[in-house]
Amino acid sequence: MTKSIATPYRTKALLQKHGLSLKKSLGQNFLIDANVLRNLVELLELSENAGVIEIGPGIGALTESLAEKARKVVAVEIDGRLVPVLREAFADCRHVKIIHADVLELDLQEVAEAEFSPGQDLMVAANLPYYITTPILLKLLHSGLSLRSIIVMVQKEVADRIAAQPGHKAYGSLSIAVQYYAEAETVMQVPKSAFLPNPNVDSAVLRLRIRSNPVVHVNDEPFFFEVVRASFGQRRKTLFNNLTHNLFPREQKEAVRSLLNSADIEPGRRAETLSIAEFARLSEALLELHRQ
Repeated sequence: MTKSIATPYRTKALLQKHGLSLKKSLGQNFLIDANVLRNLVELLELSENAGVIEIGPGIGALTESLAEKARKVVAVEIDGRLVPVLREAFADCRHVKIIHADVLELDLQEVAEAEFSPGQDLMVAANLPYYITTPILLKLLHSGLSLRSIIVMVQKEVADRIAAQPGHKAYGSLSIAVQYYAEAETVMQVPKSAFLPNPNVDSAVLRLRIRSNPVVHVNDEPFFFEVVRASFGQRRKTLFNNLTHNLFPREQKEAVRSLLNSADIEPGRRAETLSIAEFARLSEALLELHRQ
């Protein structure tokens, strides 16, 4: 690979050579800005022992940059038309493995055990279309993989929602679902000109530093997330109204009000004002009532 893939000329040439057109259904927008790629790789803070799972490599622009610094790169591509392009481009790179698969259907633990050494410094890099961002991130966070970090390029609006803090209009159940497992930070804005074709939305790079343990302790994790989702059911409604409408039957309304007060959480507050620690306290207070 004498010429960088991350240029408009090289990207168009590769697509033309293989007779390929971009699929809107897969949200394909290829990175063509070498500076953005360089910054992405720097954000990963790759060690000498680094292993990277890349999701959605496209024709390999980010893969190329990762291969220069990581010990092992495993790139997972859903579009079968692009797999031969990738395998040709990285034929001489023995430390790059191309897997043709839908990452949502892939056993990531199995991949990690087969492709990386035990204890290897492992992270994920991805350029994700907005419609599939949430399920992929949640799968990664629930996968049990020993990840150090996830660097992902997403729609700016989604990055804002994930990194939002209590009191911000973007703060919601997605913010908590991700921040429970990771420290989330929007670290870079990416102009539309960095992609071919130019997307209709602004993009941003989100960095997730995976916590060694969840940020709060709860005795029933599924119920904790159920409380969070119910609390944000209708953003204009109070916490009390959302919980009694979405989670508890009418006859338990007064018990819910009493438990909110006992947890030192005002029933008239709105969900977006509660911290994750307060949601943990709330779910613990409501747990026994839920089990009745």
